[in-house]
Amino acid sequence: MTSPNTTPPAKSLDLDPLPGKQTGQHISRLVGLMQRLLAPNGCPWDREQTLGTLLPFLVEETYEVVDAVNENNPTDHCEELGDLLLQIIFQSELRYREGAFGIDDVAEGIVNKLVRRHPHVFGEAQADTSAAVLANWSELKAEEKAEKGKHGALDGVPRSAPALLRASRTGEKAAAVGFDWPDAAGPRSKIKEELGELDEAVASGNATHIEHELGDVLFSVVNYARKLGVDPENALRGTVERFSQRFRHMEKGLDAEGKSVRGTGMDELGSRWDIAKAALK
Repeated sequence: MTSPNTTPPAKSLDLDPLPGKQTGQHISRLVGLMQRLLAPNGCPWDREQTLGTLLPFLVEETYEVVDAVNENNPTDHCEELGDLLLQIIFQSELRYREGAFGIDDVAEGIVNKLVRRHPHVFGEAQADTSAAVLANWSELKAEEKAEKGKHGALDGVPRSAPALLRASRTGEKAAAVGFDWPDAAGPRSKIKEELGELDEAVASGNATHIEHELGDVLFSVVNYARKLGVDPENALRGTVERFSQRFRHMEKGLDAEGKSVRGTGMDELGSRWDIAKAALK
């Protein structure tokens, strides 16, 4: 493994945009616009914002980018990336106002990190496959964490991440250091075991115990998905989308007959669900 110290400093590299490519020139205009909004004679609403009040917008804009990608809508994707970029610049300007860092420091930091983590491109390391690149990347990240005093295998998994994503990344991190089943049969057996324990908890009526065991079942399912090579987030997202489409189809049919889901018996709802499922298959 080539040490990151053998990679040339990012400042010594020619990283100007390549001929025929976009240059990012308008990003500086967005920075200037944000600075004017935060100026004393700027926008009262923007000047009242804090890092805390902006967090919900950051999360929302991130998910809107995901929606645009999943819907393969380039127009929306472009717009939503702009909204997300605004949040990054907004937070950077608030930190600059505190004297902590600014958008230039953010950009320089990620450039330095990417150059350091790509020694096979900017240095002398060899990595001819994606697997080799990922191996180098993981080792370099481990060295960086050690320099920061972080030595745990699970360091770097965001505690604020959605639980499904956090579970997935936690399983991956543990597996990377050898804490894993040899194949998918392990987590599949674990699901059965945890379901049995959940049944016992339900029978006991202890709400805390039920929540604990249900969490174990969900975590086991996430690990099973990982061993099957399936992204659990995408799998669940697809299921929710299919459910929503079928429910709306059923709801629309009932509405056309002057009925509603609430006032319809379960036997009829089951039949209509099967019809919706067949119609949208």
